[in-house]
Amino acid sequence: MSALAERWNLDEQRFFWMYGDKKPAPERVAYDEKTGLWSVHGYSEALHVLNNPQLFSSETGRLIPERSEFDEGTITQLDPPRHTALRKLVSHAFTPGAISELEPRIHAIVEDLLAKVDGQKSFDLVAEFAYPLPITVITELLGVPVSDHALINGWVDKMLSGTTEFSLLERDDLDSEIVDVMDQARHLTDYLRGLAKERRISPRDDLITRLVEAEVDGERLTENEIANFANAMLVAGHVTTTLLIGSTVLCLDAYPEADRAVRADRALVPTLLEESLRYFAPIASMVRVTNSEVELCGATIGPDQMVGVWIPTANRDERVFTDPHTFDPAREPNPHLAFGRGVHFCIGAAMARRESRIAMNALFDRFPELRSDPHDTPTFMTSPNLNGVTRLPVIVG
Repeated sequence: MSALAERWNLDEQRFFWMYGDKKPAPERVAYDEKTGLWSVHGYSEALHVLNNPQLFSSETGRLIPERSEFDEGTITQLDPPRHTALRKLVSHAFTPGAISELEPRIHAIVEDLLAKVDGQKSFDLVAEFAYPLPITVITELLGVPVSDHALINGWVDKMLSGTTEFSLLERDDLDSEIVDVMDQARHLTDYLRGLAKERRISPRDDLITRLVEAEVDGERLTENEIANFANAMLVAGHVTTTLLIGSTVLCLDAYPEADRAVRADRALVPTLLEESLRYFAPIASMVRVTNSEVELCGATIGPDQMVGVWIPTANRDERVFTDPHTFDPAREPNPHLAFGRGVHFCIGAAMARRESRIAMNALFDRFPELRSDPHDTPTFMTSPNLNGVTRLPVIVG
């Protein structure tokens, strides 16, 4: 059992990979009769799925027709060549040069947020720092007015608050949850559609305008495509960074020797973040659908089968990672899969890394001591597909 799991008594079924040093490793590829999904736990097997979109499609919505209205233009639900064309439309915003230009703004947001808790002995690290930092950056990039940030935050929070494990076989609870999530998504896409209409009339220097003005294969994007594309960017553009910052603080709290090591040598901050991504990956699984019958690690998977790649277990594959259940902030190499691989490798990975690096250094600079409040338990994500905390009370010194 990991120190992190033991400290917060993490649910053994939900966080089974946190107990891997006490249990046999799961099968590298296995069929789950409860959910009707194939689970991929092995590292090389996960790479094979993620690197072969012609075999394992990202268009998972074809098995969930009730959510089809949100698939048009959603970059995470597309395969090449359409995916490649849409990705190019916003890739300029996430180049190393573009991120470097944003760095002064990221520093300013960080300092502003920390100034608001200056003098306090305790505060909620997520609500007052880890959440507002990345969502402010992505909403500004998209062109969402500051006055609407709270509105956006509310919809996004409700979209990510699911509790039911996905299943193709037992749908009652899931269907109810999908309806709730779609209601929130509809509010957000309606809002973004309205923003796109405004940009057609009054263009600005933002990503919404770029999507409005773009052409793919000689055609403009529909307002539905723009809204769904922006929706996906908005959600993905903040959730990983929010969870990464919170989880990194959780890990340092559970492993004080790591905290001391990084504070003594700030050059370890980048590798600390990579180890946090490996050890407590923000995204639990990445789902694909088979286009035809495939063989994977001796298993025959038929066409139109849903395949879930389990990132936390792939990140603990002993064939790749030495002492995989040890949290090591100096671990190198560290080829974790937290940001995926292949054509769908997270377009905002460099942004998330830069934001988190700036955030952690600022926390170290500002607080000689930063630890969780032993009398106020953190609140962990309820969505089975996300790992991290939605609330993290900390004591500072």
